Amino acid sequence: MPTIDDLPAINAGLNSLSTVFLFLGYLFIKKENKVMHRNCMIAAFITSTVFLICYLIYHFNTGHTVFKDPEWFKPIYLSLLATHIILAVVIVPLILMAFWFAFKGKWDAHKKTVRWAWPLWIYVSITGATVYFILYHIFPQVADH
Repeated sequence: MPTIDDLPAINAGLNSLSTVFLFLGYLFIKKENKVMHRNCMIAAFITSTVFLICYLIYHFNTGHTVFKDPEWFKPIYLSLLATHIILAVVIVPLILMAFWFAFKGKWDAHKKTVRWAWPLWIYVSITGATVYFILYHIFPQVADH
C-alpha cells in the first residue's frame, strides 16, 4: 500500500502518463482516428484528475515544499513552478470546455478551445514531472518537504 511519502513519485508518474496520452491523442486525431483520440483524451483527463487528488492529499498532509539551495538555481526553479501552477489553474476550465464541446458535438468550438488547452496541458504535465525530478533527483538534499 502506498504511503504519503510515495505520492510525489506517483504524481510524477501520473503527469508523465498524462503526457503520453495527450501526445497519442494528438497523433490519433491527426490520423482522423476519432475513437482512439477520444479514448486517449479521456485517459489523460482521468490520470490528471487522479494526479490532482493525490497532489491535494499529499500537500494537505505534508504542507508545502521549500526549495533552499543551490541559490543560483532557485529563480529558475521558482519560475518553472510559478508557470506550472498558474497554467494548471488556467487549463481546468479550458479542458472542461473542450470536453463539453466534444460531448455536445460542437466541433468548431472544441477545436478552438483545444488550440489553447492542449499545449497548455502538455506544458503543465511535463513541468509537473520536471518539478518532481528537480526536487527529488537533481537537488534532493536541498528541499524541505
